[in-house]
Amino acid sequence: MPRALVTGATGLVGSYIVDRLVTDGWSVRALVRAPHTQLAWRDVEPVAGDILDADAFANAAKGCDTIFHAAAAVTPRGGWEAYRRPNVDGAANAVLAAERSGARLLQVSSVAVYGPEGRYRGAGQRTDESTPLAPLPERAYYARSKRESEELVLAAHAAGRIWATAVRPTVVYGRRDRQFVPRMARFLSRGVAPIIGGGRATFAIVHAANVAQGAFLAATNDTAGGRAYNISNDGEVSVRRFFELAAQGMGRRVRLVAVPMWLARGGFAALRFAAKRLTGGRMSVLSNASLSFLTESDPFSSDRARRELGWSPVVRPEDGIPDAFRWWAEHAASGQSASATSTRLS
Repeated sequence: MPRALVTGATGLVGSYIVDRLVTDGWSVRALVRAPHTQLAWRDVEPVAGDILDADAFANAAKGCDTIFHAAAAVTPRGGWEAYRRPNVDGAANAVLAAERSGARLLQVSSVAVYGPEGRYRGAGQRTDESTPLAPLPERAYYARSKRESEELVLAAHAAGRIWATAVRPTVVYGRRDRQFVPRMARFLSRGVAPIIGGGRATFAIVHAANVAQGAFLAATNDTAGGRAYNISNDGEVSVRRFFELAAQGMGRRVRLVAVPMWLARGGFAALRFAAKRLTGGRMSVLSNASLSFLTESDPFSSDRARRELGWSPVVRPEDGIPDAFRWWAEHAASGQSASATSTRLS
């Protein structure tokens, strides 16, 4: 029976990787800061430790065939160090653990490596793994940390130290999401949602089960060594359709209000101006990226994953979106937060 070590097993992507492995008959070990009862139902062996403790990480990897490194800081408080230390140093320790144990290493990266603006190449041009990685803004902390982490892991593979591969998801959603779904659900709970440009743009989102599927396929495919794979395009879902499916899952009526593009651009321009004044420019990139996310179709191509890994979505958006928002509504109604079922970085 193959054995895997999963970091970030109590997070969104990590928990779906655990589910995928257990379903496929793997023995699963999870590196967590403290033994966690929520892992018991998955028949997972919790091992106390921290990704920033190199020795604990390496000890947890002993006897494992594969390390799925899904732990990461997504929105920590603080500047560059708050991102660099868990994401870059954590990846460095994952490399050391793989080197000492002889395990394969799957790095959960992100399409953030392309940068907040560089991902949009122009009409008809998809962003794939051959797209040059342009310089990143200094304050694009998450993107910088994910790019450095991925480069570190793949460099270790190129140097012959380990066998490694990486997957690059877009915005991930699903049950147990404590980032995207809660924010969108609170927004839609107002009962009104703006539709910019007719809401025809397709969202750059992917279900966590589909990311887990891509991670599993990459880690178990010999030809994936040293390569990275975009995991996106698990369904063409327009902004309008996303709002409708999310509202369906929440059991709410949401009125969609058309907003002309010129008005939206003006509103975001005002937001950028205010953000610059209040935050010294830290929010300007986010504002630009947010408008692109709502008005420009998913630019990413997953053709390499489909072609080389045989990846295809196991959860379709018409099922996954209502289910994710239904789960959120059930937990919100019972007074539980999304973070109640998934804990901190581990």
